Amino acid sequence: MARKSMNFNGLLKKLHSGCFFGIALLSLSLGSTAHAKFCPPLLNHSLPRLQDESAQNLCQYAGKVVLIVNTASKCGFTGQYEGLERLYDRYREAGLVVIGFPSGDFGGQELASNKEIAAFCANTFNVRFPMLVKTSVRGDKANPVFAGLIRESGTAPKWNFYKYLLGRDGRLVKVYSSMTEPDDRSFVQDIERSLKQNP
Repeated sequence: MARKSMNFNGLLKKLHSGCFFGIALLSLSLGSTAHAKFCPPLLNHSLPRLQDESAQNLCQYAGKVVLIVNTASKCGFTGQYEGLERLYDRYREAGLVVIGFPSGDFGGQELASNKEIAAFCANTFNVRFPMLVKTSVRGDKANPVFAGLIRESGTAPKWNFYKYLLGRDGRLVKVYSSMTEPDDRSFVQDIERSLKQNP
């Protein structure tokens, strides 16, 4: 009888330790999942894609260096699409993503429909970086991404092709005016430095 009791107690101990081991594994698993799913506030939005207007969750870019640009198809700075695409192509494997936000807020210099904008970007500049639907980027009607950027930086875009650089941690690194060309040396160095940082 004593032997059976000892065996039973031993079994209980094994189950007890196994239970704690399982809980520990589950906690670690949940912790790593939560960490993997962390999304910085500036990216924690879903907005429609330009090409098909399907929802685009910007949390997918968490951990990357993100360059956000308000764009327009009929602006004196529109040629910057070419440089932005070169930047994206050059650094995308290292972790850079460029996101374009077409807007007619400045001089009405954006085309009327998302379909026209998508065709223009693809056919004229072969743009492959992510583009979202036409939207407002300033004032009370600013989309939630730009509203957050303006709050964070204290700087609203003053014209088309304003640029906001986010580090891998999802925080604002710097704001650049329309005059900053995509191949500007200082600008590129900021991107390269941000790419070397850990999230």
